[in-house]
Amino acid sequence: MSEAGYRLYGARELERLQEILFYRELDFSLDRIKELFANLTDRHSILSEQQKLIADRQRRLDTIAHTLQKSITSIQEGATMDDKEMFKGFNNEEEWSKALTEHNQHLADKYGMEPSEVTADQVSQMNEQAIEAMAFMNEMSASLKEGVKHNDDVIINRIERHLAFLNSHGHAASPQDFAAQTQFFLQDDFHLSMLEGQQTGLAYYLSAAAGAYAALKQ
Repeated sequence: MSEAGYRLYGARELERLQEILFYRELDFSLDRIKELFANLTDRHSILSEQQKLIADRQRRLDTIAHTLQKSITSIQEGATMDDKEMFKGFNNEEEWSKALTEHNQHLADKYGMEPSEVTADQVSQMNEQAIEAMAFMNEMSASLKEGVKHNDDVIINRIERHLAFLNSHGHAASPQDFAAQTQFFLQDDFHLSMLEGQQTGLAYYLSAAAGAYAALKQ
């Protein structure tokens, strides 16, 4: 920036801009940043806190990167990855909350929903549910690739097992609820992008399968 530009904005304004950018890099919303500035007023405290947050994120990302590499290697070797290894990097409520930040922010921004908080006693269940969700979506993706029809008995049985799991783990979900949820995925850019990123056509295949299952259960 030119000297004139520096004088225009002032040293403190530039320092504050830097502080904001650090927080934005950590995915903090502007409202949350305002709250933090209200409680942390001196620059040293702010930067020290940001340094700690970034170091924590780096350690977590290193762990997740290692888990990701092990996942890729297991696919290449045709091996099955141990369930406990799959979610290293998501071992406590703080790590799960960070992992859900983008999802929670999307729901808050678009639908005004309050963010879901993960507590310590939920971590084990969250890991178990994540394993089931991953297995379910991988099987649906594989069926799509293999050309299995959305209303094939294999698909119907897999959805039935998935809903049985959800209901047994405190998530009441009727066939109609599940069909409505998959329709929502088609209309919501965040979820549509996530599913289509895993497999082109997966969101639509999942919705058709859920609709067929709900029709059978009416």
